[in-house]
Amino acid sequence: MHEQDLEYAGFWMRVGAALVDTLLLLVVTVPLLITVYGWGYYGPFRTGIIAGPADVLINYILPAIAVILFWHYAQATPGKMAISARIVDAETGEKPSTGQFIGRYLGYFVAIIPLGLGILWVAIDRRKQGWHDKLAGTVVVRNTQPEPVSFNNPSARQDPSLD
Repeated sequence: MHEQDLEYAGFWMRVGAALVDTLLLLVVTVPLLITVYGWGYYGPFRTGIIAGPADVLINYILPAIAVILFWHYAQATPGKMAISARIVDAETGEKPSTGQFIGRYLGYFVAIIPLGLGILWVAIDRRKQGWHDKLAGTVVVRNTQPEPVSFNNPSARQDPSLD
């Protein structure tokens, strides 16, 4: 992939990708939480922020591991894959290190704390970097060239009546 075939993935694209990822996480975590804590976990009578050790495991540790593993193996979460985006090192354009991915994940907390300003930064930054990207030295890019069509059987011919 050449640099001229890439563009920085913008704010609204990344919002869409984040929504896909959030929905997928909910599909996994909500049934687990209901199984462990019952329907009262989401009810009005819940006491405290954390319901117990399984709550921490399911809501915080499991998503962190899943996201970092997706980043490590695919350079993208399913949401980013859906928009043909991937995370690359901001200097080289190569795959970031595992340390960069962990720093990027922790950087989300820094970016969210001041009213989400670090996430909104993607909308105004020249390279479309949020604070988590800046802290980790990463950018999110996407392919601007359409993928060429190819068939497994080169002898298969198009119906001549369609010409």
